Amino acid sequence: MLKLCKNLNGVHLNEELRALEDNGTWELTTLPTGKSAIGWKWFYKTKLKSDGAIERYKATLVVRGFSQEYGLDYEETFAPAAKMTTVRAVLAVAAIKQWQAYQMNVSNAFLHGDLEEVVYIKPPAGYTGPACTIVAQIGSSLKGNVKSPRVCKLLKSLYGLRQAPLQWFAKLSSALLSYGFQQSKVDYNLFRKTIGDTYKAILVYVDDMIITGNEETEIVAVKSSLHSQFHMKDLGVLRYFLGLEVARSVKGIFICQRKYALELIHEVGLDNAKPLQVPMDTNVKLTDLV
Repeated sequence: MLKLCKNLNGVHLNEELRALEDNGTWELTTLPTGKSAIGWKWFYKTKLKSDGAIERYKATLVVRGFSQEYGLDYEETFAPAAKMTTVRAVLAVAAIKQWQAYQMNVSNAFLHGDLEEVVYIKPPAGYTGPACTIVAQIGSSLKGNVKSPRVCKLLKSLYGLRQAPLQWFAKLSSALLSYGFQQSKVDYNLFRKTIGDTYKAILVYVDDMIITGNEETEIVAVKSSLHSQFHMKDLGVLRYFLGLEVARSVKGIFICQRKYALELIHEVGLDNAKPLQVPMDTNVKLTDLV
């Protein structure tokens, strides 16, 4: 069994490594002659709710993709991202039609992508294989400097790989197309499915997605299909998406960026500044007075 291990910030590493094992992300092997293994680094992030409260802590193993070589261990890298205009359009339609909008999130999204190239990485510190014990080493070991005669041959994508976003989107879009959805030509991240009077739409932004439609039972079926193929989190009714706070009432859907604006104000140190209404042309460019 995996033993509990924490870094200096108290973030659990075992959850991430267990997810990598369960997903069949790599296999331990010896490094072939003439090949090199890519290093890695742990990234720690605090996930926040729309009101700023802490939701959970997240540790992510990220590959040092900058050391990859084009044509050797990666080719194409482009992956489309949903346009903000499309997000607003989907919410507008949902408001007009009085459809409910739901949000789902994919856990470790990039880990689902299948690699076409052969990529080797250095084993995470203390990793010895399936059902391994993570050694609680602080310092050089957490920076990926531990030398090992064995390496991890990647079978699936990892965060940091140059081709990871492309491979994940290809995996997800293939799944949605197999469910009978059609990909929009205007925005490739929008998938729609119409059967008779039943309509469903899914808008994807990397690992977050909005699901809406006119039949609740069909939406539940779509969620079930996604759960069966990916590690999904059902976040319920849409409330926060890409920095947009979404509030629904009998009058429709109201969206704002209050949390985002407050974060900008805090970043520039104006938390205690007094607000003042000053009409100004949106195209005016401000410069420092010398």
